[in-house]
Amino acid sequence: MKILDHPELEICAGDRESVETALAGGATRVEICSALPIGGLTPSQSSLSLTDNLQGNIVRHVLLRPRPGDFLYNEQEICDMEADLDTPAFRAADGYVLGCLKPDGTVDCALTERLMLKAVQGAEDKKSFTFHRAFDMVSDPFKALEDIIALGFDRILTSGCASAAVEGIPLLRELNRRAAGRIIIMAGGGVNAANAARIMEETGVRSLHASCSAPKYSKMLFHNTKTNMGSASADEYAYTTTDYNLVKSLSDVIKNFRL
Repeated sequence: MKILDHPELEICAGDRESVETALAGGATRVEICSALPIGGLTPSQSSLSLTDNLQGNIVRHVLLRPRPGDFLYNEQEICDMEADLDTPAFRAADGYVLGCLKPDGTVDCALTERLMLKAVQGAEDKKSFTFHRAFDMVSDPFKALEDIIALGFDRILTSGCASAAVEGIPLLRELNRRAAGRIIIMAGGGVNAANAARIMEETGVRSLHASCSAPKYSKMLFHNTKTNMGSASADEYAYTTTDYNLVKSLSDVIKNFRL
């Protein structure tokens, strides 16, 4: 039975500073990834290695998502993820966040299991597995729930197939009911200190995932406003990073929550 003794908070973090901030703010676990503004991608080996030997005890999970867009992967993309899993930096992680879909919106159990087996191959310690928000793109969430349980996942990260977890409360509640302790349902997507208690109270979910990110502005004195490295709306002199106050506020809400 996968029943939590107490509520937990996972923060997605893109660098060592963000991981340290999440730890200081009270996070239980971090999901290490890159490219947070587009939903997160596989981090580099070097950025993952930089989170080794942190002062403090925090569980490190790593995201396996080789590109943005859908979760229908070709053979080369699967091989790329397997190659990442073969590196010392990835093998040192406590767990993995992954998932593959078929064209019809069902879970690709064969490819997903292939990645899971690669992750545990030769591992001395038990690894934890989270099925990421590919779940929110499935055609039948209840069938997907059973498929993911059968694969042996520890948790599912989901917004309840909505744009944000607060909008997915009815499905989150039903998923948690059907899970019945066989897997942890982790609510993610727009989770913050203002809505965390409502999400937990109305769904029964006790595991939350959030970015708790805020802009960090450049110390550059000269700004060239005539060009952009990416989209025209992007701010070339700011990037998002984990914010201590946002983590602490959310962590406090979770720790003080009483049903």
